[in-house]
Amino acid sequence: MKKLINVLAIVIAFVGLTSMTVAIGEFKFEKETHDFGKIAHNKPATFEFNFSNDGDAPIIISEVVSSCGCSVAEFTKTPIKPAGTGVIKVTYNAAVTGPFTKSFTIKSNTKTPVKILTIKGIVE
Repeated sequence: MKKLINVLAIVIAFVGLTSMTVAIGEFKFEKETHDFGKIAHNKPATFEFNFSNDGDAPIIISEVVSSCGCSVAEFTKTPIKPAGTGVIKVTYNAAVTGPFTKSFTIKSNTKTPVKILTIKGIVE
């Protein structure tokens, strides 16, 4: 009888633990890479990466870090509710001629806590 009660307790505990789900936010970007093509020298180029929250909990972006000092990012600072939208606006300072590829690392509380967005182009 004790064995039956122990087995039953283990089964109930297993079912209870596996049925618990953790709500978490998840990014869904329209696109994760943007090609500016040819841009003018000494004219900053800006692009907005739009995203939605496809998860079950609010997304909180803690920071967006650029791969160099020649680019900056602005982002939605308030929590983005499930099914809500946000934006990460990136600006590249086109001070040096030639091709470029820059990345922006997003740190957040999402299912994928580190996400990378990329911009590229040619400064003429």
